Amino acid sequence: MAKKKQKLEMLQAPRGTFDVLPENFGYYEKFLKAAKKIAVYYGYRPIETPIFEDVNVFSRTLGKSSDIVEKQMYSFRTRGGDELVLRPEGTAPVIRSYIENGMFNWPSPVKFFYNGPFFRHESPQRGRYRQFRQFGLEIIGEKDPVYDAQIIQILMNICREIGLKDLYIQINSVGCRYCRPSYRSALLSYYKNRKNKVCGDCRRRLKENPLRVLDCKEEKCAPTKANAPHIIDYLCEECKNHFKGTLDFLDALSLPYILNPHLMRGLDYYTKTVFEIFPEGEAVIARKAKETAESELPEESVKKTALGAGGRYDALLEMMGGKDAPAAGGALGMERIVALMKEKGVKPAAEPKVRVFMIQLGELAKKKILSLIEEFRKADIFAAESLGRDSIKSQLKIANKMECQYALIIGQKEAIDKTVIVRDMTSGIQETVPMVKILEYMKKRLRK
Repeated sequence: MAKKKQKLEMLQAPRGTFDVLPENFGYYEKFLKAAKKIAVYYGYRPIETPIFEDVNVFSRTLGKSSDIVEKQMYSFRTRGGDELVLRPEGTAPVIRSYIENGMFNWPSPVKFFYNGPFFRHESPQRGRYRQFRQFGLEIIGEKDPVYDAQIIQILMNICREIGLKDLYIQINSVGCRYCRPSYRSALLSYYKNRKNKVCGDCRRRLKENPLRVLDCKEEKCAPTKANAPHIIDYLCEECKNHFKGTLDFLDALSLPYILNPHLMRGLDYYTKTVFEIFPEGEAVIARKAKETAESELPEESVKKTALGAGGRYDALLEMMGGKDAPAAGGALGMERIVALMKEKGVKPAAEPKVRVFMIQLGELAKKKILSLIEEFRKADIFAAESLGRDSIKSQLKIANKMECQYALIIGQKEAIDKTVIVRDMTSGIQETVPMVKILEYMKKRLRK
C-alpha cells in the first residue's frame, strides 16, 4: 500500500514583513520620483550605504539604553568573527561613510539623500514593520538653524508634491551637552518620589539615561510624564537662540507646527532641534491646541504615527571618531506615506499604457512577432503579447481585456508574405500593411 504524500506547510513572509505587489509599486514610484526631484533641486546628492554595518556604528551613537540597541537590532556574527547588524536607521551609516571617505575635505555643506530598507525587531502593527523603507536627507557642516527649517520644508514639500496636504509638525529642542545636565537633574528630582507610578522600563531608564523616560509610550506613565519639567526651560543661551531661529524660519515658510515639550526622538546623538511630521489637518490641531494651552499638544495627537522625523546631531561626528562638525537630517517612512496616500485617495503613478497587442498563429509567425516586439521596444512603443497561446480568439480576448487600441496579427500566410494585419479593436476594421512599414504606420496611428 502506497504511503500518503505528506502535505507541505505553506511558506509565509517573516512576521513584520510584507510583499510589495505589482499594484502597489505605482505608489512607491510616485513618492520616490517626487522625493528625488525635490532633494536634487535643493542641492542634495545621492548616497547608498551597505544594508549591514559594524555593530559599533549604532551601539556607539544611538545609546546603549535606547530601545533600538537594547531590543530591536538584528545582529549576527560572521564566520570571520565580525559582529554586524542590519541597519536600523540611516543617519549613522551616512556619517560613517562621510568620515571614512574623507568628505570633510569637500566644500561645505555636504548634502545627501538616500532611500532603502531598514530593520528593527519591533512588535508589528499598523505603520510599524520589521523591514521598512525610508527616504532620508542629511546636511553636514552647517550649524545655522535655517537648515533645520529647510530639512523640514523639504520633507513637507515632498509630501505635498504627492498630494498629502493636511500635515503638521511637532517640534522641540533637546539642548546640548552643556545645558542637558541641569535638565537631567531636574528630571531626576521630579521622578524621585514618583517611581512607583511608572513602569519597570522607566525605573531602569532613570538609572541609566533619565531622558529616556520621556520616550515611554506606556499609558501607566502618561500622567506622570505630562507634568514633568520641560527641557525648553533649561536651555542654554545658544540652544535658546537656535530654537527660536528655527521657529522663526518655520513661521517665515508658513509651516504649521506645535511645540511638544516631551519630544525626545529616543536617540543619543540628537542635539537642539528634534521634530516629527504627522498626518492631521493643521486647522484641527491648532484648534485643539488652543482649547488646551498654547504650547501643549492634545494627547490623542501624540499617539498618532509619525510620517517622518529628524533633527540636529551636532555631536555625532565626534562620537564616531571624526572631526567635530554640525549636522542635521530627517527621513520619511515610505510604508506610512503609501498607506496615507491610499487612505486619502491619492492616485499612484500610472503604468505605461499598452496600446498595441501582438497576435501570432504558428511557429514562423511567432518568430516574426519576437523580432517585431524588439523594433517596437527600441521605438519606445509598449506592446503586449501572449506568445504561449495558439488560438487567435483567446489572444484577441486578452487584447480586449487590456483595452488595447490595436491588434497586430501575423499568421503563417502573413509571415511568408511579410505582411501584418492591423485590427482596430474599437471598430473591428482590419488593414494589411507590409512588415517593413508597420513601425512607421503604427507611429502615425498612435499619434491620432
